[in-house]
Order: sequence, then structure tokens, then C-alpha cells
Amino acid sequence: MILAITGGTGFVGSHLIDHALEMGHTVRALARKPQAKRIGVTWVEGALDRPKSLATLVEGADVVIHVAGVVNAPDRAGFGKGNIAGTEGILQATKHAGIRRFVHVSSLAAREPALSNYGWSKAEAETRVQISGLDWTIVRPPAIFGPRDLELLDVFKAARSGYIPMPPAGTRVSLLYVEDLTALLLALAESADAPSIMEPDDGVPDGWDNRDFARAIGVAVNGAVGRSVKVFSTPRALLTLASAADRLVRRRKAKLTRDRVSYFCHPDWVSHKPPPPALWTPSVPTPQALAQTAAWYRAAGLL
Repeated sequence: MILAITGGTGFVGSHLIDHALEMGHTVRALARKPQAKRIGVTWVEGALDRPKSLATLVEGADVVIHVAGVVNAPDRAGFGKGNIAGTEGILQATKHAGIRRFVHVSSLAAREPALSNYGWSKAEAETRVQISGLDWTIVRPPAIFGPRDLELLDVFKAARSGYIPMPPAGTRVSLLYVEDLTALLLALAESADAPSIMEPDDGVPDGWDNRDFARAIGVAVNGAVGRSVKVFSTPRALLTLASAADRLVRRRKAKLTRDRVSYFCHPDWVSHKPPPPALWTPSVPTPQALAQTAAWYRAAGLL
């Protein structure tokens, strides 16, 4: 098939392109900057707020997979522009091109729109997809990790030091290796019979206690017989204080925003709507996937 992909230069999107090419698909991918030539990939220079580039992106495609999104912004308007308006733009281009199949990558945060600006924007984007009239499927991944991810790099670095701060005690999270996510997205590109909204994960019932997740990262970084890590559950008040300090130092570029504090402290980021096993099941156990991620960080000189 010919797949039109947004977010192709990002963490998930780059893996999706690799996987799509391995399966023999042809890719059209959106990029803000010129990219190196690659067999099987047509790079379309543009952005979600540039309608002409979106029209070029989807021209001749069989399926659109919308991966691009904003995970961190200084305010509500930033999330709205990236996640709501951006989704509206690619939906309009898809409809105008006469393409029916649309796979939308959302987030578990969409289940709790009142909790954070990020969750609000992802929920609003889902609404736009649902009323689009297209043949759509929404995928809500949990915490995604794997090679090329920089969001969890600090946690891996903390494991090397032997001390890992984590969200408050009692919080649980589902996990998903990026290669398993891309396998699901490609399966959905080929299947119109999937449930409308699904929440994939690594198959661990009831997800992971964040402290167990931290210990698993410790094993991946230090080895099963290496130095064990000490895990500290961070109270919300302390996270809020750290958020204020980050905003004071990095201003609009702060990463630990109040929005993220609210997200981190929510007790249930566990997937509850897994895809049907006939369509997809995770293939890489999380301990193995964490070890592969740590190995990539080392090879890249990041760990």
C-alpha cells in the first residue's frame, strides 16, 4: 500500500516508516525540514498548518496514519494548535483526497480531558476524528519506549546512578514497546474491521506499579546481578515545587510543567481496551525491550 504518515521524523513515526518499508509498503511522509533521500519514501516538506503540503502528502495514498502531535506546550493554546487544529487539517486533506481509511494515534490521556491541557487536546482531536465520516480507528497508546526515545532517557540515566525518582506511590501505568505499536498501526492500515477505539499495552495485567517499572529499568541498565536501584516515590507537592522551579529557569521551554505534574500523579494510566488477539498481540516482553532500549542509549553515547 501507499501510506501517508504524519510525524515521520519523530520517535514513533521514524520506527513506523522503518517497519512499513520492511513490509513492502511505500511511504509518503511529512517533514518540516529537508530529509535525506530514502528508497521507498517520498518526503513532503510542510506542516500540519500548511494545507497545500497536506494535500500533497495524501495524494495517491491508500491510508493515512496520523502520528504527529504535541506532547509538551507552555499553554492550552499550544496544545490546541498542535493536536486539535493539526488533526482537523489532516482530516480535511484526507477527505478532499477521497481516502477512506484513517488511523489516528491518540493517548490514554484522552480518557481524562479535565486532568491536563494535553488530555483535553487529545480528547478534542478524537472528537474531530469520530465525526469526520471516515473509516477511522483511534489508538490510545500508554507510555511508549524504545530506541530513539528521549522522554525516558533521564529515567535510564537515573538508574545508572542508582536512584530513581518516580511519581507518587499508588500510581500505575501500562507500557508499550515502540516496535509493537508500529506493528499494530500497520495491521490497522490493512484492516477496517478493528474496534473503533483501542488501548494496546505489553500484555501485563493491570499494568505496572511505577516502582516496579523503575526497578525493571534498573535491571536493564545495570544487569540482573548489577547494582540494584533505590526508588523514591515523589509527593505531588514536591513535583509541583519542582515544576515551578523549572518554569522559573527555562520559562516557556520548561519540561516539568504543571500540566505534566497532573498527568504524572493520576493513579490509573492502565490500558483497558486491548485490541482483539486475532488482530494483534505484543511480541517483545518488556524486560527484553527495556534492555534493547538501554543498549541503544549506550551505542548512541547517551547512557
